Amino acid sequence: QVQLVESGGGLVQAGGSLRLSCAASRRTFSSYAMGWFRQAPGKEREFVAAISWGGGSTSYADSVKGRFTISRDNAKNTVYLQMNSLNVEDTAVYYCAAEISLSVLTTTKEYDYWGQGTQVTVSS
Repeated sequence: QVQLVESGGGLVQAGGSLRLSCAASRRTFSSYAMGWFRQAPGKEREFVAAISWGGGSTSYADSVKGRFTISRDNAKNTVYLQMNSLNVEDTAVYYCAAEISLSVLTTTKEYDYWGQGTQVTVSS
C-alpha cells in the first residue's frame, strides 16, 4: 500500500503557473505508474496526465496538452505536475493516483491509490 500527499495548489490568475507535487510513502515508488486527475464541482473526476514507472512514457488529456507537464523523481518518491497558461476551466481539485504497472494508466478505474487532493483555483 502507498500513501499519497499532494501539495502546491492555490489561487492563481489566468495565464499564471503552478506546480503540484505528490509525495509517496513507499520506497518502491519506482514500481508505480502515476497519474493526475481533477474534479470540478458537479463534474466527474477526469484524467489530466500520467507517467510510466520509469518516466519514459507520458500521456495527457487533450485539454492540457502543451500547457501541463508531468514528471517524476524516483529518488524523492515524488511526481510533479507543472501547469502553465492556466485558465478558469482548470479550476478543480487535483488528485494524484498510483498503481503498480508497467504501463501508462489513464482512467480512474485503473488506480487503487489516491491522495486527498489539492485545490487549484484560477481567477479571470
